[in-house]
Amino acid sequence: MGAPKEVETPGEFKCELCEFSAPYTSYGWMPPNSITLVLLEKAYVMKVPVTPDKDKFLITGSHCSLCSRAVCVGTDCSLFYSKSFCLPCVKENLNTFPLEIKEDMDKRKPQQKSCKENGYKA
Repeated sequence: MGAPKEVETPGEFKCELCEFSAPYTSYGWMPPNSITLVLLEKAYVMKVPVTPDKDKFLITGSHCSLCSRAVCVGTDCSLFYSKSFCLPCVKENLNTFPLEIKEDMDKRKPQQKSCKENGYKA
């Protein structure tokens, strides 16, 4: 899936890894109502729904700079290192990233939780 062109019309962002979805108000380099702020990459941006301040925004996701997959900003799905990378691409290319990223990936390894911690009854 290729990255869409810059848009100012609302749409629905959907992460291709976790299927998180959220409405977005724009996709591109500049958040809505921003004159001077430019993002480091094109991103899906939504206005913060709980504040009347028009200048507040959230980045919901972007596209992996290696495979172009749409990924949310969640730590289980992507990593930002000057650009967004989906975790499968990071793992596949881990030797090309700096030591700090390798250490960060080691910290992210899933920790098994018991059924009780997940709210399930055994």
